[in-house]
Amino acid sequence: MVKEIERSGLPVVHVCTVTPISMTVGANRIVPAIAIPHPLGNPSLPKEEEKALRRKIVEKALKALTTEVTGQTVFKD
Repeated sequence: MVKEIERSGLPVVHVCTVTPISMTVGANRIVPAIAIPHPLGNPSLPKEEEKALRRKIVEKALKALTTEVTGQTVFKD
């Protein structure tokens, strides 16, 4: 689905826990997530630490969204 949305002219960021799957489906902007049961957080962390972790993932995704890419790119730390 990400390829079809990008084909229409809208950039897409695929936040995922298993980056090889994103590579297989052809996502261009890939942001690794935390873990399969909790991709965008870690409920075992204290509230403020988890909030900071979530913010970091969202900021990374926004950076990826505004970055011009010419192929599949994984946005790591």
